[in-house]
Amino acid sequence: MAKLLVADDEKNLRELYRIELSEEGYEVDLAANATEVLEKVEAEQYDLIILDIRMPGMSGIDVLQKIMARDKRQPVIFNTAYPSYSENFMTWPAEAYVVKSSDTTELKQTIKRVLAKHV
Repeated sequence: MAKLLVADDEKNLRELYRIELSEEGYEVDLAANATEVLEKVEAEQYDLIILDIRMPGMSGIDVLQKIMARDKRQPVIFNTAYPSYSENFMTWPAEAYVVKSSDTTELKQTIKRVLAKHV
């Protein structure tokens, strides 16, 4: 079972992702902000991290840089409500970019694809 960390400042979306991804068989940890993400990454090993770009305290882009400084092999997916960021996506060391939706189909497919590359 793959272990995922989902970071999003919206409580309802975090809970939706926890439920949906747990039903897919993943072990899911949640983080509400950048500080929680960094604390959890220090304490645990994750197969995949799903990051929101806009979070309180520090952007997901800054969090990604800190994660990559620690472990360049850590798979990360950006999951954001702002499709405009996709223009810059290729300059970031993330595996994929998904626009947030209450329909988690694209996110689930992207998670499977990214995990398959790293197994």
